[in-house]
Amino acid sequence: MAKNDGGIVDTIKTVVYALLIAGVFRTLFFQPFWIPSESMKDTLLIGDFVFVNKMAYGYSKYSCPFSICPISGRILGSEPARGDVVVFRHPVNGSDFVKRLIGLPGDKVQIKGGIVFINGAEAPQVPDGQFEEIMGPQGPMGNRPRCENGAVGDGSICTRSRYRETLPNGVVHDVLNIEDNGYADNTDVFTVPEGEYFFMGDNRDNSQDSRFSQAIGGVGFVPAANLIGRADRIIFSSAGTSMLYFWTWRADRFFKAVE
Repeated sequence: MAKNDGGIVDTIKTVVYALLIAGVFRTLFFQPFWIPSESMKDTLLIGDFVFVNKMAYGYSKYSCPFSICPISGRILGSEPARGDVVVFRHPVNGSDFVKRLIGLPGDKVQIKGGIVFINGAEAPQVPDGQFEEIMGPQGPMGNRPRCENGAVGDGSICTRSRYRETLPNGVVHDVLNIEDNGYADNTDVFTVPEGEYFFMGDNRDNSQDSRFSQAIGGVGFVPAANLIGRADRIIFSSAGTSMLYFWTWRADRFFKAVE
C-alpha cells in the first residue's frame, strides 16, 4: 500500500471512530430535540435545535439506552428543580413535549389573573418590554404565531407583552402574554401528586400544559418516569421552514444556554 493510501485509511478510521463516539455519547448522555411550536417563546423559538441532558434526572424507561431500564420511576440522577426546562413524554399520547417545571410533588399551584401562586406564594412578574417577530409561516409546519396586537397580516410585526417572572426558589425567566383573563389565566388549586410534576409553557396563553386535563388534550400531571431530560443549550436555530435555508439561520442563538 502506498504511503498516501495509508494516510487516507487513517483518516477514514478517525472519522469512523469519531462518529461512533458521537453516537455513543448521544445515546448515553444527550438527545437532540427540535422545537416545533411556540409554547415556550421567547425562551425557545420554533426552529431551535436543543440538546437535552438525559443524565440530569437519571434514566427512565423513555431515556435509558439499556435493557435494564426501569418500567417505572428512575435510576441515578438528581431531583428535577423548579424552573428547569424539561423534555418529557406526554402521559397519554406519547408525544415529546418541552415545558417549564412549575410544581413539584406535593405543591399546591394556582393561577390567578395570569399570576402563578405556589403554596400560596406569588411568583411575581415585572414588565420587560415586548417580544416582537414578523408574522408569517414558521418552521416545517408553517404555523403562524398568535399576537397580542390582533390579527396582523404576513410581513407585519406581531407583538406580545414580556414579563420577568421569579419563582419561589429564585429562578428568573421570561413569560409572554397574549390576552388578559384568558382561558387558563384563572384556575382552581392544583395539588401535585407524589411522584408527579406540574408544567407550564412560557408563552402562557398559547400552551397546552398542566393547566389542561389530559381528557381534553392537555398535559395534566406528568409522572417522574416520563421525564426524558433537561434542555440545557440551544445548539442551532433556523427561522425558516427548512434547516437547509442557511439565510434563515439565527446566528445569535447558536450555543445559547436555555434559561
